Amino acid sequence: MQEYSEKRDFYRMAVDCAARYRVDGAGSVQNATVKDLSASGVQLRIGQEVDSGATLNVEIQPGKAITPPLHAVAKVIRCIPTDDGGFYIACTIERMLTVDEAGADFP
Repeated sequence: MQEYSEKRDFYRMAVDCAARYRVDGAGSVQNATVKDLSASGVQLRIGQEVDSGATLNVEIQPGKAITPPLHAVAKVIRCIPTDDGGFYIACTIERMLTVDEAGADFP
């Protein structure tokens, strides 16, 4: 029998759904794809480089309208280029936002 000890505090779920984000202080909302999600972090596939340490407001849009979007403030831990010109960013979720708090960023 193989021994395996998970080092993470929270289970990471593989996800493939739409998201939007705004870099704190930037003017425009950008599209992203969620690659994985846990209670404390998220990995996004994006089209442009974002600096490590940047703060993002993130909206994760579920595939079904019966589930409301998830809104969070996240801090970028790392940004890694992909082979096709995109980027993967790993983020720590700093706090969840209410719909009212997120409304100004995602009209």
